[in-house]
Amino acid sequence: MSEVATARRSRITPEREAELYGAVLDLLREVGYDAVTMDAVAARTRSSKATLYRQWGGKAELVVRAMRSQKPGGLADIDTGTLRGDLHAIAVREDDCAMAQNAALMRALAMAVHQNDDLRQAFKELLVEPEMEEFRRMIRRAVDRGEVSPDNPALDYMVHMLVGAFATRTLIDDLPPTREFLTSYIDAVVLPALGVPSS
Repeated sequence: MSEVATARRSRITPEREAELYGAVLDLLREVGYDAVTMDAVAARTRSSKATLYRQWGGKAELVVRAMRSQKPGGLADIDTGTLRGDLHAIAVREDDCAMAQNAALMRALAMAVHQNDDLRQAFKELLVEPEMEEFRRMIRRAVDRGEVSPDNPALDYMVHMLVGAFATRTLIDDLPPTREFLTSYIDAVVLPALGVPSS
């Protein structure tokens, strides 16, 4: 799918692509995934619906690529020399405002991901799996450095812990996730579970 998508998108300038992605994300926040239509995106961006389908194939890929465009760089760019440093770098790569916006987007997509096979597949292929592979490399470095025992059972749940903290912050505390909250959570929960010093 990615090679085809790259060929499709080659005709749109990066500036135009960013403008389209911004409009898609605005629509998502306003009406949620189910109510976003290619017609609405076309109207909002003064594009033809045919152009949108030609470039992205459908709504699911367009939405997920729009979300991916907001990420401030991949995890592959992070290598501080310690697991604590790497996890803190992940937590602070977005400012609090961007985190609040992303949390709102995730809430807008949460139900749709479970109910829509196309969206779930695009989400896994374009967002989850690439980040998971980079995250596994980060963990392998920590194991190779001797920071974490390779048979520590908490290793299998690290992503669940981190995503869970981000996703449930608003639900439990009625507050958006913040850099301070995530870094303190890493020190209080994730690192102790792995047997890594938190200071």
